[in-house]
Amino acid sequence: MKSRTRNEAAAEAPKPEGPKAGAPKKVPLTIARLGAAAGVGVETVRYYQRRGLLPVPANGGRVRRYDEEDVRRLRFIRRAQAAGFTLGEIGELLALDRTDDRARVRALAGERLAALDARIAELESSRIALERLRVTCASGAKGPCPILEAFDRHEPPG
Repeated sequence: MKSRTRNEAAAEAPKPEGPKAGAPKKVPLTIARLGAAAGVGVETVRYYQRRGLLPVPANGGRVRRYDEEDVRRLRFIRRAQAAGFTLGEIGELLALDRTDDRARVRALAGERLAALDARIAELESSRIALERLRVTCASGAKGPCPILEAFDRHEPPG
């Protein structure tokens, strides 16, 4: 029987279950740390819990603890809000995350994309008007800047 080196034996040994030795432990978070991890305050976390968007963990008479999945969910809520979804729509999206209703998810995403496109077009029009105002007011002409007129037209400044 061939003798094995220490490295060969270690390579064949069963791997222990759970986190790797030396890996940082996932410490449960307090509500304050949960909020800080997602960039919101404690009252915002509590508000989302009251709205049913975040679960309220059991506390067993002690401080409630949150985990990385709660951080992920809270960050999703914030990003979805930034995209313009209402809290009601966000709740629906969170519920749909556990289903196969791809058609409804597609419909919600399509509606939001259309609204975002309209908002982008509106912002681009405002940008053009502001650029027109900047260019016009930088010219050597005398008198007040034509503020109202700058926002009347929708063509690029010339």
